[in-house]
Amino acid sequence: MNLHDKTVLLTGASGGIGQALAQRLAHKGARLYLVGRNAQAMMLLKETLPNPERHHIALMNSYTDEEIVALASRFKDENKLDILINNAGTSRFALFEQQSFEDIREQIRTNIEIPTLLTRAMLDKFNPQGIVLNIGSIFGEIGHPAWSVYSATKAATHRFSEALGRELKGNGICVLYAAPRTTETTLNSDEVYALNRKLGNGSDSPQFVAIRLVHLLETEQKLYRFGVMERLFVKINAWFPGIVDNALGKKLPVIQSYTQGLFKGEDK
Repeated sequence: MNLHDKTVLLTGASGGIGQALAQRLAHKGARLYLVGRNAQAMMLLKETLPNPERHHIALMNSYTDEEIVALASRFKDENKLDILINNAGTSRFALFEQQSFEDIREQIRTNIEIPTLLTRAMLDKFNPQGIVLNIGSIFGEIGHPAWSVYSATKAATHRFSEALGRELKGNGICVLYAAPRTTETTLNSDEVYALNRKLGNGSDSPQFVAIRLVHLLETEQKLYRFGVMERLFVKINAWFPGIVDNALGKKLPVIQSYTQGLFKGEDK
């Protein structure tokens, strides 16, 4: 897809990936609807974009049904949607027993319920040849200790994307799925970064992720996983999960120590 003059709805616009992606899309000539909960951050972002008057802000306080329907109603007549990017997400780095009911519900709601409902509301709002891009995680295919709920929600996002893409095949809407690895944003705590350094895990900048996501949109590649070693690990996990069980099992004491704050202040 040529992104020039395309109308794009981007959730999580005030976050790290969202801001970098908004910049990249705007420089490609896209017209953006910036969706999120932080009005001030989105306003500041809008003012930094090329031709800020072309872009719009949609504040979503709680992503209620009424807010979602009202957002969808903005796309009609000559203002149809070309691309929906379900980018908003949240995570909780903690052992399962450390997560409250609220922690669990918030991840399920933000990572899978809201994007599913938003996609449903937007289905009849697309121009011909529209795109839905769902942002998942490499942990959606590699269940990782201390990210159990997050892994579950991103696995659901992956399968939702796969199933919906097959369902919509032939009607003009293409469903894409991207699985970033750890990205250097405020979504991750200092403990996560310290753990990744300890374990030698790779990470990407939001700007790098945005470049790859824009390329994904332009080529309409159905699936993209970030990280060479991560892609290999996904294949091993699919075919020989016992190998991954053993590898992560050896790292479990280190992971547990970081969730308990025993290494707080070290290696940061």
